[in-house]
Amino acid sequence: MVFVIWLLTLCLVLAAVTSALTVKLVCMRKAANEIRIAFAEKLKTDTNTLISISSNDTSMRNLANDLNLQLRELRAQRHRYVQGDLELKNAVTTISHDLRTPLTAISAYLDLLEQAKIGETAHRYVKILKNRTQALGQLTEELFQYSILIAPKQHVPDQLLAINGILEESILGYYAALQERKITPTIHMTEQRVVRSVDRAALARAFSNILSNAVKYSDGDLEITLTESGKILFVNTASRLSQIQVERLFDRFYVVEDGTNATGLGLSIARTLVEHMGGTVTAQYDAQRLTICVSLPDPSEDPKAVSQPNRKEFRDTHTS
Repeated sequence: MVFVIWLLTLCLVLAAVTSALTVKLVCMRKAANEIRIAFAEKLKTDTNTLISISSNDTSMRNLANDLNLQLRELRAQRHRYVQGDLELKNAVTTISHDLRTPLTAISAYLDLLEQAKIGETAHRYVKILKNRTQALGQLTEELFQYSILIAPKQHVPDQLLAINGILEESILGYYAALQERKITPTIHMTEQRVVRSVDRAALARAFSNILSNAVKYSDGDLEITLTESGKILFVNTASRLSQIQVERLFDRFYVVEDGTNATGLGLSIARTLVEHMGGTVTAQYDAQRLTICVSLPDPSEDPKAVSQPNRKEFRDTHTS
């Protein structure tokens, strides 16, 4: 009888302990889930609020406190990074802007010196200096434009425009450079007006940068296609490029070794400009043929895009 009472007592104790442990385990799992959700939320948002949990368990509260300490340090590092990045962008903008004036003066004096009566050797040196000055001027201009692009600014609403005309103007603007390289582009442009929500100046700049890339690396051909779906294809033979080089064409400051006066910013700027308008720029390389594809979203597929742009500009594109 005593044995039975002892056994029942033991079972009751084990049941109580098991229940207590189960409750504690449930509470700890709830606290761990609260920490997980709160930690993920704090990482996504820039907030000063800390992780709080409902559990009174000492270990879980210590874990939450340790994570809060790490979050404070992460916020401090993020603030230093953002501040340093902003200062660097401002410095690049200021320096590139300040360099343009003396470079313009240097180029002017080199032009005068080139016209003066100097020896053949001196003339050769002046030509080298002039080429290097032009390359430096181009790099300075690209840096200035790129710093403006990546700097925080108020978004200027795009307008509904037919990109056919913008593309035609860009090609005409590069006609002299193409002729100098003996490149006669083959153009396939749909007769249908392809209307997209874009910034005219930004899109023209993107097209110019892509055309400039084609002038640098083309083997003597260039095919430009505008489809009804809004895709613009720039295709040329580029035997000097490799698959690895093509994959890095959009990297900032990446320059192919034989690219004349290249800055490594042209295509990066083009991609940034197009992405600001909701589009994409991609590059493919197959059988020594380089294809750069600009794709702009159809505003009719996005009701917000249709309601935002200037309606008068849209009417002008259809009546011009």
